[in-house]
Amino acid sequence: MHLLIAEKTRFKHLTNFKAALLLLAIFACLFAAGCGKRKLPLPPVERVIQRANVSGGQQGNQIQLQWTMPPHKAGDKSILSIERIDVYRLAEPLDSSLSLTEEDFASRSTLIGSVPVKDEDYGKLLSYTDTLEFAGQAVRLRYALRFVNTSGQKAAFSNFLLIEPSERVALNPSGLKTVLDENAITISWAPPVKNINGTSPANILGFNVYRRKNGQPFAKLNSTPVTKNEYPDQFFDFGTRYEYLVRTVSLGGNAQPIESTSSEPVSITPKDTFAPSAPAAVTIAAAPGTISIFFATNPEKDIAGYKIYRSEDENLPKTEWKLLTPQLLQTNVFQDTNVEPGHKYFYYLIAVDKAGNLSEMSEVVSETAP
Repeated sequence: MHLLIAEKTRFKHLTNFKAALLLLAIFACLFAAGCGKRKLPLPPVERVIQRANVSGGQQGNQIQLQWTMPPHKAGDKSILSIERIDVYRLAEPLDSSLSLTEEDFASRSTLIGSVPVKDEDYGKLLSYTDTLEFAGQAVRLRYALRFVNTSGQKAAFSNFLLIEPSERVALNPSGLKTVLDENAITISWAPPVKNINGTSPANILGFNVYRRKNGQPFAKLNSTPVTKNEYPDQFFDFGTRYEYLVRTVSLGGNAQPIESTSSEPVSITPKDTFAPSAPAAVTIAAAPGTISIFFATNPEKDIAGYKIYRSEDENLPKTEWKLLTPQLLQTNVFQDTNVEPGHKYFYYLIAVDKAGNLSEMSEVVSETAP
């Protein structure tokens, strides 16, 4: 009996032990399954755009830097907005090595300015102007910039922009004026007499003329430097507002052209008050029931059409002749079919441009209807 009770007790303990092992196995499987669903660690989120690409050059006593902002990632909370762009400059001897590490540049360069960034600046071209003070010693200037986000984190430096500024660059032109005629807006100016360092005569290779219309960016009009002190702009539209500025072009180091700073701009909104020329080479021919008039097309580009006048009395005042074209004639041929046989008819023409300007009268031609 005691043996039976001991055996039952051992079986009970064994059963409890197996149950515990089973529970441990179940928990192990659940834990392993949960671990299998865990994702791989994500890479660190980039908190600031890493690099900019800067370009530029010398204009007079200034270095103009420019770069394009990255597109704004609106709504992406993982990327902090750029708060400003810091601009750095290093002045180094001309014979120094062209290669330089970012660490050396960071330790030796000077922060010369910062450009604040607004929401509307993303994706646009921004610029910075560094005004130089020449000390008479030739140097090479090394520029770079870096983005700084709203947390104060700084990106890596941009590319290095290397410039060897020249002191013998002419000053900008002055006294811009415009003169309008039917075919061109002519811009004139007074050339400079000195260079930016005060020396004379001015180092003048020529001039570049820039124009913009309706507030758009300025664009250069000439392909090579203008050697005169005036420039005719023949490609314009009446009624459009234009602004012009001119820069002197000097011969810089390494035989490279360098522009001056810009002149004061001058603006004009050309108004068409110029009458077209009178229709010419007018000929006439008669056929039964029709008198045809032929004439040369006017040379002006803004001709809207022609008016044809007729009279049976050559001595009648021209203002009393009958208008045959209440709608402007669009071609250089007109057929008068309202004629009577045996009657003599006199004709003259007037050209009309798109601004409503009237030409002088053409010569009078006549023919008798057969």
